[in-house]
Amino acid sequence: MKNRILLIIPAYNEEANIKKTIDKIVDYNKKSQNQVDFIVINDGSKDSTEEILQKNSINHIRLIHNLGIGGAVQTGYKYAYENNYDIAIQYDGDGQHDVNYVDRLIDPIINDNINMVIGSRFIEKSSSDFQSSFMRRVGINVISFVIKIKTKKKIYDTTSGFRAVDNNIIKLFADYYPTEYPEPISTVNVINRKFKVAEVPVAMNEREGGKSSINSWKTIYYMINVILTILLSKRGNK
Repeated sequence: MKNRILLIIPAYNEEANIKKTIDKIVDYNKKSQNQVDFIVINDGSKDSTEEILQKNSINHIRLIHNLGIGGAVQTGYKYAYENNYDIAIQYDGDGQHDVNYVDRLIDPIINDNINMVIGSRFIEKSSSDFQSSFMRRVGINVISFVIKIKTKKKIYDTTSGFRAVDNNIIKLFADYYPTEYPEPISTVNVINRKFKVAEVPVAMNEREGGKSSINSWKTIYYMINVILTILLSKRGNK
């Protein structure tokens, strides 16, 4: 029996990107053996994202208020858990992620009993031309170092939002998903609970439209707070 796979797509003010993102997923399904469903979480967008979703009958959940990336993604995990999906994949609505890497992400879950697989720009230097800004790469490297100290596990792309998880992690994230610094903190939580985590090389793209809210000062603030949160985290049980 084939695994049921869901793409969780958080979207905030993605009128320039969301239709193109969904079209690429539809094209993927036409040629791939692994068919994926998707759910867009419209996180209180103030532009025409909702109108585009409705006009094109795109499966989505509309959040009245902006919950931020953590709240939006957790909404997707709740949907995945309630609808009995075997694998869930976080997938950006801004065009940065390439749906053709879905097969590579889910393979370790299906064949090697890995619980979470992170799509990484950094484990193979040639895998991705786009590797974020210099300041963000510095932050990623520092956070990676701190995670290694805390968990004894090396994670190269600590802020990657392109991740696949099995049904054990779907349940975990449906119950609790961090609202602050969700990617590195949730990864640490998974490792602390003795689940298996792996990285696979992927390429990522720059945003196809819209504007990122990240700047150098936010990167420094983010890095400091992530490090403090990781250092204060506790080991848990499955």
